[in-house]
Amino acid sequence: MAQLQFKGKQFVQNHHLVVPYHELVPRKEKSLADKVSLHDNLIIHGDNLAALKALLPTYAGKVKCVYIDPPYNTGNEKWAYNDNVNSPMMQEWLGKVVDRDDLTRHDKWLCMMTPRLKLLRELLRDDGVIFVSIDDNEVASLRMLMDEIFGEEKFLTMFIWHSRQNVDSRTLTGVSNDHEYVLCYSKNSGVKIRGQEIDTSKYKNPDSDPRGPWMSSSLDGLATKEARPNLHYVITNPQTGLKYHPSPENGWRFQRSTIEKLIGEDRIIWPANPRSKPRFKRYLQERSNEYTGFSSILETAFTVEGTRELREIMGEETIKFPKPAALIKTLVSQVVDKDSLILDSFAGSGTTAHAVLALNKKDGGNRRFVLVEMEDYADKITAERVRRVIRSVPKARDENLRKGLGGTFSYFELGKPIEMESILEGKNLPTYKELARYVFYTATGEEFDERAVKEKRNFIGESKEYKVFLFYKPDVEYLKNTALTLDRARALGPVRKKRRLVFAPTKYLDQDHLDELRIAFAQLPFEIYRLAQ
Repeated sequence: MAQLQFKGKQFVQNHHLVVPYHELVPRKEKSLADKVSLHDNLIIHGDNLAALKALLPTYAGKVKCVYIDPPYNTGNEKWAYNDNVNSPMMQEWLGKVVDRDDLTRHDKWLCMMTPRLKLLRELLRDDGVIFVSIDDNEVASLRMLMDEIFGEEKFLTMFIWHSRQNVDSRTLTGVSNDHEYVLCYSKNSGVKIRGQEIDTSKYKNPDSDPRGPWMSSSLDGLATKEARPNLHYVITNPQTGLKYHPSPENGWRFQRSTIEKLIGEDRIIWPANPRSKPRFKRYLQERSNEYTGFSSILETAFTVEGTRELREIMGEETIKFPKPAALIKTLVSQVVDKDSLILDSFAGSGTTAHAVLALNKKDGGNRRFVLVEMEDYADKITAERVRRVIRSVPKARDENLRKGLGGTFSYFELGKPIEMESILEGKNLPTYKELARYVFYTATGEEFDERAVKEKRNFIGESKEYKVFLFYKPDVEYLKNTALTLDRARALGPVRKKRRLVFAPTKYLDQDHLDELRIAFAQLPFEIYRLAQ
């Protein structure tokens, strides 16, 4: 496989591993839910690299579908490189807008995308799929980058989206770029695109056929007489004696024995004119599944429809060229089930949430979305759009939008980093639940359920191997004076099949007592890393 080379590659290959976990701070006043929860639909405001890392403890291996619409790197988007990578060259890049004259803009874009794609891959389920919208500026580089991160054998397709409604006659080349791309990869092999849902409305039963609804299908083939002589013969109507000849270019679809079988089953539709071609009845009950092939050319909706849609919802133009919800619905519906989780870490105007809620409204599904948006408009535009489509958009052309799509979401902001080394120093101490989420995931690799936390009992959850306990308060004096003693160990409850994994600043127990009480002890903060290995 050809290797993609770019400035800074060696510094970002493992950058996602050193990004610290951050707190996710709930904002009840910005949410649309009775109870703010990480298990609700989510909108997160903050840097998307840090936000993706913060989501790992709860959602690693849980996301069925990722859709992202990153900057296309046209030189006109005014995005800036903001990842604090340990490299003098890349430190020089920080905060500087990437414009068309920037000779390193492609390098910066690839450095920005690499750690994000790696974290997105960790969040995907084993049968998960990622869609990435892009245009000609970076499609070649993105394809190679995703081949490296996901594996070229995980490439499913590259959709070509007909995005422009009218031809642009103002181009310097004389060619109107009327399309964009959507790259599609799976996390593991064996994943397929579902396909186009069959339009069963074409199946009727005008002659009350006891075999049920049917549709008329052509008997024309695809082979010349030279290529397939057995498909070139005369078909005779046994009742009228009329003879029908095949097209010299195409022949018939089936060989003679199959046609004779169809005639015997009274499935041939005979035209009165011998110059016309007979057809055959295809019964609905013969369909082996509900789907047929899906085209790589997307003719779903144009960019202008996304602009009109957002203006209709918000009452004014807020973000230029948002993706239309119909496009996201088309993509998402190809890979998700009714209860799947969909993630968009470049959320923009919130189109992905709109699409997910619309799909739920259509079929009664319980799909959930997670949106991440780093810009200041995360509340005023991203979340506000979602609030409006949930409640109602009175002047919308779509009847479902006028009534409201229904649903809830919880709004979080990215908080301070959880840096374990600072705990004993008393700096930037995380809340109990944030530290609980971090240590539980890091030590067990399993999903953390904040609803299971019983802080008064120091219980934070149960994994396949352990019942997990955490002795901690965001208080320096508590940390200095708290240890796992024999009394505290016995107070954890009766010894059962599962061992107890206990996190605490220190312990006053010897190994014999720990073994007797089936306790694995982890001293905060450093042994967390050892347990994770």
